[in-house]
Amino acid sequence: MAVGKKDGRLEIIKMIVSSQELSTQEELLQQLDIAGYPTSQATLVRDLRQLHIVKGYNDRGRNVYLMPDEQRYRKVSDTHVTVDSLNRLGVTNVHFSGNMAVIHTPPGHASHVAYDIDNAEVTGVLGTIAGDDTIFLVLKEGADRAAVLDELSLIANK
Repeated sequence: MAVGKKDGRLEIIKMIVSSQELSTQEELLQQLDIAGYPTSQATLVRDLRQLHIVKGYNDRGRNVYLMPDEQRYRKVSDTHVTVDSLNRLGVTNVHFSGNMAVIHTPPGHASHVAYDIDNAEVTGVLGTIAGDDTIFLVLKEGADRAAVLDELSLIANK
């Protein structure tokens, strides 16, 4: 199922607002542009209203944009893979350590994402173990992380 331009932009706004502490619309517009969703200020205002995103104070007393609920997104640590393609797969965060990776998904999505990864037989992946919103992935010895991320983004586009 293809994600529409507006739906994709709304998801990216949620990811940005919940993963960064932004105080101005200009900062948010800049981050949307970086993510590949250039937007006018008027459109941003309508999107913020639709998503019920508000300004409030963080724990350090800084006035920042906040999500209306506890839903949290995280940035993908390797930015050469587009946020959009990994988000379609259901991935919100990927971190590598040695021959292991930890992948975060929205709550309840880890098992189907791990299933997709396992069935795609990603070249550098030995296997996955999934919880509710986290996947533990083991890479083959010497696997290229960038190649694994590229294959993961291709799974999302199938």
